[in-house]
Amino acid sequence: MLTYLTISNFAIIDHLDLHPSAGFNTLTGETGAGKSIIIDAVSTLLGGRGDTDQIRTGSDQALIEGVFSPSATLYQEVILPLLEEHGLENAEDDTLMLTREINRKRRNICRVNGRLATLGVLRQIGQRLVDIHNQGEHLSLLRVRQHVDFLDRYAGLFPLREKVAKKVHTLHSVRSELSRLLKGERELARRVDLLQYQIEEIAAARLRPGEEEELTREQTLLSNAERLLSQTDTLYKILHEGEGERKSILDQLGEVSDGLAKLVELDGKLKDQQKSLEETTYQVQELAAALRSYGEEIEYDPDRLHQVEERLDLIYDLKRKYGDSIDEILAFGESASEELDSLSHSEERIEELESQEQVLLARIGQLAGELSTTRQEASKILAEAIEAELRGLGMEKARFSVSIQQRETEDGVQLDGRRCAFDHTGIDHVEFMISPNVGEPVKPLSKIASGGETARLMLAMKTVLSAADEVPVLIFDEIDAGLGGRAGAVIGRKLWALTEGHQVLCVTHLPQIAAFGDAHYQVAKSVIEGRTVASVEQLVLDSRTEELAQMLGAASEATHLSAAEMREEAEEWKAAQSR
Repeated sequence: MLTYLTISNFAIIDHLDLHPSAGFNTLTGETGAGKSIIIDAVSTLLGGRGDTDQIRTGSDQALIEGVFSPSATLYQEVILPLLEEHGLENAEDDTLMLTREINRKRRNICRVNGRLATLGVLRQIGQRLVDIHNQGEHLSLLRVRQHVDFLDRYAGLFPLREKVAKKVHTLHSVRSELSRLLKGERELARRVDLLQYQIEEIAAARLRPGEEEELTREQTLLSNAERLLSQTDTLYKILHEGEGERKSILDQLGEVSDGLAKLVELDGKLKDQQKSLEETTYQVQELAAALRSYGEEIEYDPDRLHQVEERLDLIYDLKRKYGDSIDEILAFGESASEELDSLSHSEERIEELESQEQVLLARIGQLAGELSTTRQEASKILAEAIEAELRGLGMEKARFSVSIQQRETEDGVQLDGRRCAFDHTGIDHVEFMISPNVGEPVKPLSKIASGGETARLMLAMKTVLSAADEVPVLIFDEIDAGLGGRAGAVIGRKLWALTEGHQVLCVTHLPQIAAFGDAHYQVAKSVIEGRTVASVEQLVLDSRTEELAQMLGAASEATHLSAAEMREEAEEWKAAQSR
């Protein structure tokens, strides 16, 4: 339900706070007071049109916020998956806060639970929370693709439909694989040849993980053999042999060692330093030996260098074709082998898949046929119930029907000698049809004109389909257009009856409807400091009777008595329904 609504700087609304009741809420007031503006603000909040013309004159920003408390089932099964899909989940509780900012100088901003969201996400969430019955916005009953959902919920067909959906999903997977395998013999042969070439080329290379790194190092050594040998020889001579008149470092260390030994004989304090020198001399000897051994291993081998470079060129060529490393090249080869094996057995697989396809088509046809038959039966009962509701709403001559059609296609399921197209909902295209007036043929519900007639039709359908309707908040804007007081009382009862599974808000000019409200709000406009301002006030007790009397005509003792009687009768009727 909608638990809180705040509107700031929207049209003639300066600031308005509304805390709707969980049941039937009525909004009344003089024409032009701003009742429909409140509904427009809710529509904007839920992803409707939002532009700078809606911002109150003199302000830079209009702000609308709504707090919703959906049922646990609706939140867990419908809302939460949407929030998680877009990273908007609320970890605290099931409360949902929607925010819409309309700005003059920068982009409009949408928020869900305080986090930025796109207008599309706001609209998706809004459609699952509220139906606004005015000019068709947020009106799920006018969305043809949802008609089959309403009918199936009404008839309790979702378990059977789920069986169809699972089989259809499996069939799509089978057909997808078949399509891949049946691309044509030439293309298949070309693919086999290519895979065989790729596998053989990779296998012939006999690649080893880490081989490229080893070859790269060897290439560096072979390319620089002369330089390495020269530098090694120079260092060895400096350490061990000396050059010209210069003594080697080992000879010089020997002289230092002899001198230090003489000092130690005179003063033992340098004994540790003498030991350190001996260790240093030993390390230098080891270094000289290592350099000599390293130099003896260096060999300039042009033939080997050529072999290494050719091998690296081969690896580079394979990397260019199959991956960025030897590991990726080898993985590509394994994948190609698996695909080749699959293609090599494609004929057997094709036969198997074609057999599965026929079995699935037969089963889908059986289930979808059963589903269609039950829909046909349920549609008649639904049509009769809605026509009965329409008669009570002053549309005695209206005719309602449910169109259930199938479309033939070559790859469909077999049904009564025809091949019918299908999807996860079965084989039926379901659409609600209506003829509001005598002599007119039934036409698609989505094509009829909006207005009070449409609103009454929606009310009749909502009454019948309320148990199947998951949208928790229903808003009716001036549903009483063109109706008299007697019809108003009937509509009031039906609107209140909808509160068994919904929260209902209704803008009305008829006191007969307003009398049934569980909460009654008066919308008024006044002039403050030269500016027109709309406000809303919840009416209770005498103030509510006063408003009903004003709606009946000029306030008088008679209208007050009529208003009080109207309220009393409504309360008695509601109490009787609750027993």
